[in-house]
Amino acid sequence: MASPTAFASSNGSSSADETARARRAVRIWLWTIAIFIVAMVIVGGATRMTESGLSITEWKPIHGVIPPLSEAEWQEEFLKYQKIPQYSQMNADMTLSGFKTIFWWEWAHRLLGRSIGLVFIVPFAVFAMRGWIRGGMLPRIGVLFVLGGLQGAVGWWMVASGLVERTEVSQYRLAIHLTFACAILAATVWIAEGYREGRFAIRENHALRRFAGFLVLLVLGQIFLGGLVAGLRAGLIYNTWPLMDGSLLPDGLWTMAPAWLNFFENHKTVQFVHRLGAYTVLAMAILHYIQAHGEAMASETIRRSGWLVLAIMTQAVIGIVTLLLVVPIELGLLHQAAAVGVLVLATAHWRRLSPPTA
Repeated sequence: MASPTAFASSNGSSSADETARARRAVRIWLWTIAIFIVAMVIVGGATRMTESGLSITEWKPIHGVIPPLSEAEWQEEFLKYQKIPQYSQMNADMTLSGFKTIFWWEWAHRLLGRSIGLVFIVPFAVFAMRGWIRGGMLPRIGVLFVLGGLQGAVGWWMVASGLVERTEVSQYRLAIHLTFACAILAATVWIAEGYREGRFAIRENHALRRFAGFLVLLVLGQIFLGGLVAGLRAGLIYNTWPLMDGSLLPDGLWTMAPAWLNFFENHKTVQFVHRLGAYTVLAMAILHYIQAHGEAMASETIRRSGWLVLAIMTQAVIGIVTLLLVVPIELGLLHQAAAVGVLVLATAHWRRLSPPTA
């Protein structure tokens, strides 16, 4: 017969195994959510590049799940699209077949958003009831769901800007919509990595953690600038590098008044600042790598900072090639996907340097 000590040891081991399984399940679920968000961002980029974002002119969070099922319903949707400026000024010769193509892109984008909500809420309820998400992590993860719902509203706010007077959505709202999605992605990755087992064996110093967090903010800022470039289609002009309009510091950067408008509405300035942002992110990542070599206690920290530099350099090359080739859709989407990949790497790196909260 087993001794009481042996029984207690066995029971403790069983409890530890159950905790490890719970943490692993929550981490895999959160990473699944992150993958869905990445897909959402990429499909969102495709809707922008194919001019599909305004093809659905109403926001129906529930009923909108069902696409047109008959020819009459397709004609009804097409007639709604024909009432907006984009159709009359840009696509007056569009056929029903052409409309279906752009409709499916936007419908897929919205369906992905709804799917994320479903993939989130069902496991969240199960994990909460089983006690796998406890204490302070319960409201923190719950906030992700609220932010996801708010992102849907921000998306409609963006679409609405292109339905009355404009032929496309506002670049301000597009950049906010993209950046907000990426911020939710970063938060999801942060929480997911908090559930990784054994990642706090070595605690790195505050300076390294602070610099890693600064890099995440820089990447988000660069994504916002990329949203402005996409919104203005500023990547379709000045398609040379390293010179821009024949100069390292081109003329015409400050033609608008007040001066701050140039950062948001001057095509040349927006592209120029986006270029400077890329150089800044890469330079800061290299400095962080040098810092890690001098201060990191774990070789893994140095390796991760090195991988981050490599990822940013790769993203920069993709961006340059995309610009030189005047933004073909495949490279445009790859550029956006790579930017999201850099954000995920930077966030995971920062989280693994930070104190545990899960």
